[in-house]
Amino acid sequence: MSKTFPTDANRPPLRVFLVEDSLDVRELMMENLAMIPGVVVTGVSESEGDALNQLSELACDVLIVDIQLKKGNGISLLRQISEGDRVSGTLKIICSNNASEVFRRAGQQYGVRHFFDKTSEFPQLFALLKDLSGANRAYSL
Repeated sequence: MSKTFPTDANRPPLRVFLVEDSLDVRELMMENLAMIPGVVVTGVSESEGDALNQLSELACDVLIVDIQLKKGNGISLLRQISEGDRVSGTLKIICSNNASEVFRRAGQQYGVRHFFDKTSEFPQLFALLKDLSGANRAYSL
């Protein structure tokens, strides 16, 4: 039996929620996300508490989290999300300049599937999101 993939016109957008405290990095990421066809940013936050509040109201397919936030931190956010099952089925990504093994393992414990170093791996993050927004997206998450 062959699978039928939706056409571009019928495919829902890939909804991304971004948790990043640096205004400059957040703007850079949003500019890059806006250039990827089929990707929309459904929410943005710079703190743990605000992200939790927004995620209880907004749906997203991809959650991108920094570790250090204005208030709280990304690991704690991921822990609370995993305990409350707020975003089940959401692809969780850490994008941080704290790229130590300790943070990578902690992220994996809370469902993070990808970890990108903010200082050098932006191209890989955006390539992943571009791939996910393509025809095979529903089968890749």
